[in-house]
Amino acid sequence: MEILLTGANGFLGSRFIEVYSNYFSLVPTSRRESHYVSAQWAFDVTSETDPKPRLENIECVIHCAARAHVINDSTANPLSEYRKVNVYGTIALASLAAKSGVKRFILISSINALGTSTEAEQPFSHSSQPSPRDPFSISKNESEQAVKDICAEAGMEYVIIRPPLVYGPGVKANFLSLLKWLSRGAPLPLGGIRNNKRSLVYLDNLVDLIRVCIEHPNAANQTFLVSDNHDVSTYELLANTARALNAPLRLLNIPPKWLGFACKLLGKKDIEQRLSASLQVDISHTQLILGWEPPYSMEEGLKHTAEWFKEYRR
Repeated sequence: MEILLTGANGFLGSRFIEVYSNYFSLVPTSRRESHYVSAQWAFDVTSETDPKPRLENIECVIHCAARAHVINDSTANPLSEYRKVNVYGTIALASLAAKSGVKRFILISSINALGTSTEAEQPFSHSSQPSPRDPFSISKNESEQAVKDICAEAGMEYVIIRPPLVYGPGVKANFLSLLKWLSRGAPLPLGGIRNNKRSLVYLDNLVDLIRVCIEHPNAANQTFLVSDNHDVSTYELLANTARALNAPLRLLNIPPKWLGFACKLLGKKDIEQRLSASLQVDISHTQLILGWEPPYSMEEGLKHTAEWFKEYRR
């Protein structure tokens, strides 16, 4: 089976190549040529001038490329920027795949298409209705609907995967900052955040689910949630990560309300929500339909992430 993979230079795409390049016949693509991407397959699906690739021999597309969530986005029209890549780029690629006879289109979306937080003991599930709250989330929800519409019209199968925060070797953004602070033993004002619950997914667990979705007959026209199936509070995540790093844990026990007030004063409300709110996902539908279980525990995922970080820091 020949598979087109977009976002091959990214966090998820590059890892999928590393794990499965000898298992599948992969055609890695990205906007830029790289170690993974040949000049022939370096293209931008949002460009009106770039020549579009020929997909006649492709049986499955894994669409990882996206404009990721940007905290405190300073662009004049953030929603327009997200739509340019996440919606219009996805429409262009899915339409091309449908015209070329591709059998299955796998879209890597985001749990944020359902919302940015959950109530206590009320995790997002397979049946939860979308409720996007910010430009990034709106664009991911719109991309999902666009893929469904294109596939319904063309008879192409779709699979949508909605991951929460993904961590693992090569992680960037907030999780990388967290690793840096914890490795230094710096005191953090987050010791009081003990009552929330958040779902995360280790990179190789997500990669494994994508592998299953490529060929599993029950994956056709399904939307799946994914996680490590082990939810933690912010305090537990910090403690477990510090343990994996073999670093001292120094947390200031500041009440979450005080922390929230300080974040509002600093204009960092979105950061406060990511730290203090709950965001849980129920993966029972994924387990039932695919017979899938995360192959790695969160403890193993954090251990591998910490090992990578120590090399990265050197």
